[in-house]
Amino acid sequence: MPRNRFLWETCPGFEGDFLDDKTSLIEQLRIERPAEVEAGARWPKWVAAIVAVVAVGAVAAWLLMPRGVPVRAATVELAPADVAVGPGSILDASGYVVARRQATVSSKITGKVMHVGIEEGQKVARDEIIARLDDTNARAAVDQARAQLAQADANYTAARVALENAAPTFKRNEQQLEKQVISAQTFDTAKAAYDAARTNLDVTARAVEVARATVAFAQRNLDDTVVRAPFAGIVTVKAAQEGEMVSPNSAGGGFTRTGIGTIVDMDSLEIEVDVSENFINRVRPDQPVTARLNAYPDWAIPAHVIAIIPTADRAKATVKVRVGFDARDDRILPEMGVRVAFLEAPAGATAEGAQPSSAQRPLVVPADAVQVSGDTGVVFVLTDGRVERRSVRLGARIASGQVVLSGLAAGTRVAVGDVSKLADGAKIRVED
Repeated sequence: MPRNRFLWETCPGFEGDFLDDKTSLIEQLRIERPAEVEAGARWPKWVAAIVAVVAVGAVAAWLLMPRGVPVRAATVELAPADVAVGPGSILDASGYVVARRQATVSSKITGKVMHVGIEEGQKVARDEIIARLDDTNARAAVDQARAQLAQADANYTAARVALENAAPTFKRNEQQLEKQVISAQTFDTAKAAYDAARTNLDVTARAVEVARATVAFAQRNLDDTVVRAPFAGIVTVKAAQEGEMVSPNSAGGGFTRTGIGTIVDMDSLEIEVDVSENFINRVRPDQPVTARLNAYPDWAIPAHVIAIIPTADRAKATVKVRVGFDARDDRILPEMGVRVAFLEAPAGATAEGAQPSSAQRPLVVPADAVQVSGDTGVVFVLTDGRVERRSVRLGARIASGQVVLSGLAAGTRVAVGDVSKLADGAKIRVED
């Protein structure tokens, strides 16, 4: 049995004495502090607690924070063989399909539209009626002009009859004067009547001509109420409706139009390309060109250079080049975006029908991996958790992505996504 317990059980007063001694010893070990020190000691404990919480939160946020810009990765691949540019491509540029012949058709006179016979997408032939204006006034003018012509014709007939009647009398008086049967005064009177009849005939003849011109003018105004297609083409815009006013001079009010509609000659479609003046020396007339519409990137359209416009745009430092299609197709529409590759067959070109080697074939990357700037672009190559900014030369855009002509190698991994947030050497985090 423990000694203390034995003492407690055998000596009843021992427990009290023992506790008193223990309390006395504890009191001797206690350090007395002033009251203000004990009150101020509580404040650092709260500060330490707050600091600890903030530190734990900061560490947790740092541990949970994403490290590097999140991107997706893609591998550069060879482009399909049918879109290979080959060594013949010496320059690539972008432009638009335009129509060399298009017209916003209007009437020659101001009038109210009574009928419009066209719709967008409709094919029209040359001189086909596309609209009619109110012709009531024009028809009335024609009727009036014709009545004036009839009156002029009647006057001419009367003048001709009067001259025919005056001619025998004049000749008889002339004979009688020679025989001195009549006096000179009587002869002068007969001659004056004859001359007046002949002059009146000439005047009425001129009046008939004026009346006929008036009829022709009124008829022309009547014809102008019928609007016809100036050439064969397709209607791209229907501008006027029945009941509206059409004025070829100027628009005046909410219901006044300057035209009936726009017609485009699809056979006149061509490409207008802005080529940097630094590379215009690579372009020449009749040069072969391959065109690819943005709407149909897999469709290679044969074309050729029509002309180089002999002036430069000082604002853009470009020269405009006209490119014509070698083949027509209904899929080619005005204002479509298009990329063209100016070709030049080099010495020792690949034989016809032979497939280009992988060294000659361009590459393809996802479209959102490239920052496009005209004929060039920027991609970011993944290297050891960082990106390297790489300038590339671009080709056409195809269904599988953006064609890259130079600046990359097949198998290279590039960043895909919002590459505008990236910079050369930036740290990244590849996400699946």
